[in-house]
Formats: sequence, structure tokens, C-alpha cells
Amino acid sequence: MTAPTESAAAEERPRRQAPKALTAGRRPHVAQALVYVFVIVPLIALVAAVPAAWGWGLGPVDVSLAVFFYVVSGLGVTVGFHRLFTHRSFKTNRTVQVLLAVSGMSAVQGPVINWVADHRRHHAYSDREGDPHSPWRFGSSAAALAKGFWHAHMGWLFQRDMTNADRFAPDLLKDRVLSRVNRLFPVWTLASFVVPALLGGLITWSWWGALTAFFWAGLVRVSVLHHVTWSVNSICHMIGERPFKSRDRAANFWPLAIVSFGESWHNSHHADPTCARHGVLRGQLDISARMIWVLEKLGWAWKVRWPSEKRLSRISATEQGH
Repeated sequence: MTAPTESAAAEERPRRQAPKALTAGRRPHVAQALVYVFVIVPLIALVAAVPAAWGWGLGPVDVSLAVFFYVVSGLGVTVGFHRLFTHRSFKTNRTVQVLLAVSGMSAVQGPVINWVADHRRHHAYSDREGDPHSPWRFGSSAAALAKGFWHAHMGWLFQRDMTNADRFAPDLLKDRVLSRVNRLFPVWTLASFVVPALLGGLITWSWWGALTAFFWAGLVRVSVLHHVTWSVNSICHMIGERPFKSRDRAANFWPLAIVSFGESWHNSHHADPTCARHGVLRGQLDISARMIWVLEKLGWAWKVRWPSEKRLSRISATEQGH
């Protein structure tokens, strides 16, 4: 009996499957139109907010509601979308998962599964070909960086190609409960604007109170949170300190630390993505990490991946990065 030839043996070995595509289809026209609506309309409100604040319609009720919903929706994104669902920095029960997913979707940054797929793709290809929102995409000249800043900040949102969730978020697609919550994104978006308006109207017992709450705690709040989140994608990949080793140009940018709930400690995050705390150095405020700490103390979070001396020494840079 003759031994099998090398080519025959190769044919008998199981073939390695090619990786799934980065993108999967294009966003439908109606959904694409809604992207423009929910990005541009709140932005117009934000531009109008400064003169409006001087002339009419900004009272303590509006400020209180805007801050409250900013914190709820913002932590939904940072603690829920980002540290829990994207990076699995901690574990929690089903109730907290759903609450974080809903509060995150009230930030109107897209359904949770799509958001996670985009962000995991970003980490897989950070500041390289395949990154959906790198400011370095077009080069390093002044003109290229200006174009790249626009692309990373919000231009990428208007591209119709959709990140392949089957490749980047298969675990979430298999989660039946989370998938159902994900499909209700239009409901959570509507509630994000209607609930503040209802509360404003009930507290002031006036239609005017409902209108101003809709403007400030709805439109303006969503736009401010949009641009804080997008600034992490743009500014925090261009400007700041890089005390830790990472494969990209992510940087720590302290001016955004409070309003981003600790997300702007971006170099720290990219150096150790699964760590539950991004502000790992002395004096680095990280509100999202504190929220996870509270959940842990209440018994609602466990297996939290806190920074340790071993983790920090592994990623510590001997010299400044890029």
C-alpha cells in the first residue's frame, strides 16, 4: 500500500475557514435617513442652545432633567455598551443587563448590538485599515488630519456599509433577550425624547415646560452626549498623553474625563481593553468605574476585572508613545 501523496494529505486536512467579511450589507434608505435626522437635528438644537439660554426657556427644571438623563444615558453607554457588552469587564444579572442596554440606547447612538460590533471592529483594527473611525485614515499631513478628524468624529456615521455583527458580536446575536431589547431601539429612542418632555410638563404643569424639557433634556442632551462620545473617537486618537503601550495612537485626554465618565483615559483603555477601570493612575477620575464598583458592592456585579500591579506593569510604557 503506497503512502498518500503530500497533496492528497493536504486535501484530507480540514480547511481553515476564511474570516467573515468586515461589513455585511448596506443600511436601508429609511434607516440611513434616520441617521441624518438623529445626528443633525440634535446638533441644530445644540447650536441654537447658547443664544436660547440667554433669551428664554432655560430653568432649573430643564437643567435638572438634562443632567439626570445625560447621566443615565451616558452611563448606559460607558458602563453598559462599552465595558460590559463590548469588553466583558464584569458580569452582572439579567435585570442589570437589560437596564444598561435600554439606558444606553436612550443615548440614541444606535442599537446595542450594532454599537458593540462597531467598537469591537475598532479595537481589532485600531488606527489601521479596517478601523471604522480612525482620524489617521487619510494620512498625517495637516489637510489629511483635518479630513480624518471629521471622519472619526462623525463623518463615518453617514457611511451606509454596516459592520458585520455576525463576525464581531455573535455572542450578543445569540442572546435572545438582548436581541429582543435591541430590536426595540426605535421605542427607546422615542422614549428618550418623550419622557423628559412629559416630566417637564408634569413638574411645571404647563405645555411650555414640556417644550423646554424636550429641547434641553431631549435634543440638546442627546447632541452633547453624541459629541462627547465622538470626541473619544477623534480627539483621543490625536491629542494627549500615552503612558501605556498600545498598538495605536490612543491617548489620555483629561479635559473630557468628567463629561465622558472616564472614557477619555483612552490610552489606558487601549493598552488593556478588558480592564473595568480606565483611569488607572492617581488623580484620574473614572465615574464609570465607580458605578461598576457600586454594582459590585451591591452584589449586582462580579468577576470585575480591576487593574492590578501585574496588569499595569505589563502595559507600562518605558517612553512616550507616538
